Amino acid sequence: MAQIINGLVYAGQLKQLIAQELVELGLHSKPRLAIIQVADNPASEVYVRTKIKQAEEVGITAHPLHFPESVSQDHVLKLIDTLNADPNVHGIIVQLPLPDHLDPLAIVNRIRADKDVDGLSLTNAGRLSMGLDCLVPCTPLGCVIMLEKVAKSLAGQHAAIIGRSNLVGKPLAQMLLQKNCTVSILHSKTKNPELLTRQADILISAVGSPQLVKAHWVKPGAIVLDVGTSRFDNGKLVGDVDYDAVEPVAGFITPVPGGVGPMTVACLLLNTVLAMAKQKNLSLKHLPLNPLRDDICLS
Repeated sequence: MAQIINGLVYAGQLKQLIAQELVELGLHSKPRLAIIQVADNPASEVYVRTKIKQAEEVGITAHPLHFPESVSQDHVLKLIDTLNADPNVHGIIVQLPLPDHLDPLAIVNRIRADKDVDGLSLTNAGRLSMGLDCLVPCTPLGCVIMLEKVAKSLAGQHAAIIGRSNLVGKPLAQMLLQKNCTVSILHSKTKNPELLTRQADILISAVGSPQLVKAHWVKPGAIVLDVGTSRFDNGKLVGDVDYDAVEPVAGFITPVPGGVGPMTVACLLLNTVLAMAKQKNLSLKHLPLNPLRDDICLS
């Protein structure tokens, strides 16, 4: 039977380190995270409230900026310019999805790279692909941190990633390459995907296809991370992995909920502190300025 990778536990440990770091820094003002939200999306409302609550718990001020669906792109871009120029704002995120009349790439790319704590701007994406220091997307970072906690070493491991999104699949592949994994990326046009996934020491699915990954897709003893989430008509939240079938085969597995999700928010808070530290030229005692190169000391 697989060992459960409890994302709530790891996220709690990471947030404790963040809070400890901020206390010991003894700053006159808290790190500040600006959250731009457009329209009234119920799911987005939940995510934003969660981010605000958890930010406050560790000592970060999260400032929501909520606009009606009719807001113009020019207005949002001018707001980002103002936030970019404000030395008291250290991180900026845009809550996605946006209404159809807004261009998410243009809006996200307007965020200054050193304040782009979602790691989605073209500058940060390019620097990640070149193996240079940058802010990286939060969900892939959370995956890497958890993998390093349960694997003896990532070097030489074969990682299969199902999904090629700019948010998870592509940046996660780049991060695992930096950790010296051999990486396969699978997608909707991949033929016989189970032939590749059965060879993988690490299997990560991030497509939002409920219970796509079956037991015969998984190499016995593999580490399985489930990033995708879907909701059945009865309201039950499920992942991409058929958990009941795969859990007896895998060596380690994340549940849904309670797996990767909590680490995403914790890594957003981590990125906010790292962004502030770099902007202010601060040294950190408990957190590495580049978490892809240096280990984060979770128990």
